[in-house]
Amino acid sequence: MKKTVQGNFHQVKAPLLFLLPNIIIFVIFIIIPAIQGLRMSFTEWGVFTEPTFIGLANFKELFQDKVFWKTFSNTLVFSFFTVAMLTIYSLLLALLLNKNSIKGEKICRSLFYIPSLLSMITVGIAWRFILGDEMGIINYLLSSLGGESIHWLTNGNLAMASIILVSVWAGAGYYMVILIGGLQAIPLELYEAATIDGASPAKTFLNITLPLLKSTLLVVMVLATISSFKAYELIFVMTKGGPGYATKLIVQQVYQVAFLEDRMGYASAMSILLMLLIGLVTIVQFRITGRDQDYE
Repeated sequence: MKKTVQGNFHQVKAPLLFLLPNIIIFVIFIIIPAIQGLRMSFTEWGVFTEPTFIGLANFKELFQDKVFWKTFSNTLVFSFFTVAMLTIYSLLLALLLNKNSIKGEKICRSLFYIPSLLSMITVGIAWRFILGDEMGIINYLLSSLGGESIHWLTNGNLAMASIILVSVWAGAGYYMVILIGGLQAIPLELYEAATIDGASPAKTFLNITLPLLKSTLLVVMVLATISSFKAYELIFVMTKGGPGYATKLIVQQVYQVAFLEDRMGYASAMSILLMLLIGLVTIVQFRITGRDQDYE
């Protein structure tokens, strides 16, 4: 049997000491609140009342809550299209702006990245001025040209499409930077060999770029999925979840139940299901995308 090699202080203990502050913060602000939220989901509790243990009653009520399942389906639709479009659009931007593909690429990278630096509230207010029914810039131009106004934010289907497109616009620059880093990690020798062999750009992309970028794409998809499931500020500013419940997501419903209806226990049960949903989707993405790649 082989003996286990014990690392010295600099190899094992020193890295753990550097990680310790992050571990402490993670435990205090993530693990402990998650455990507390799970405990609260089994209680009936308001801000000014003592928690009362009611077992699985909150979860049983959830399965009969039509509003919750409407927000649940809205969340799945919003997340699916947002993640898919973000991944494709940011990949196209990364391919276009990688390694001096065009002139002024650094300026273009900055322009596409700037929206990701803005708060979602700012983005929502700006796009509400652009897409608004009466005061929106687009409808003003359409009216000036003799056309009819389009109800971007007050028609159910158009409202959902609008917030998805704005979310993609706001987040694509951030994921573009991640993908550019992944592209630049691919050895140039592979592309040179493909050129010598006479491979077309499409074959080079499918046989070299895409397989070696798989792990980076996984990171983008997981981060985009988590972000889309937590979306709140942008949607609240643009549509407030309307018209009706057309754009209302789980996070907004959790906020309403917890702080407007004063049902902390029931809201905690919703949060637990949201956490499980995010975990399930992430696991599926790992399974579909595959294992990490080795560039050696």
